[in-house]
Amino acid sequence: MDTKNPVSVITGGAGFIGSHLCEALLEIGHKVFCVDNLLTGSEKNTEALKANPDFTFIKWDVTNDMPVIPAVDYVFHLASPASVPDYQKYDEETALVNSIGTRNLLKFTKAYKAKFLFTSTSEVYGDPKEHPQKETYWGNVNPNGVRACYDESKRFGEMITMLYIRNRGVDGRIARI
Repeated sequence: MDTKNPVSVITGGAGFIGSHLCEALLEIGHKVFCVDNLLTGSEKNTEALKANPDFTFIKWDVTNDMPVIPAVDYVFHLASPASVPDYQKYDEETALVNSIGTRNLLKFTKAYKAKFLFTSTSEVYGDPKEHPQKETYWGNVNPNGVRACYDESKRFGEMITMLYIRNRGVDGRIARI
């Protein structure tokens, strides 16, 4: 890895958090590939970044295999509708980006020997029976509820991320934001 100019891929990079992460990484010298299918993100969020020669926007759905990028050091997986109206409107897309999309990105990360961050949510706890929840709390989720496309797919995303960490040598982390 070239520590002078690391290469980061940010999925969901045209969303609120993703666009700010793109900006912060550029400020500390990363080359940034912002990947977003623009289902709920907006290119307006990255407009100011396009003048930076180290910023590249790729309109892409991560449920498809990732395009070839010359080198990758970090993959930040933030792609997913996150607001209740959005993930209820795009229920199937939400389920797929957090399952198939996460698997695709883990395979991509492994191929590049990069580091991986899966962004999850406290929604994985569902309707918790204990407050506050410890990281070891498994949750109380209705797998057939109207929010299950988000809750359950994020739980799946965490599970498959842990499989790749434990069994496939991926250097990964999960952040519940």
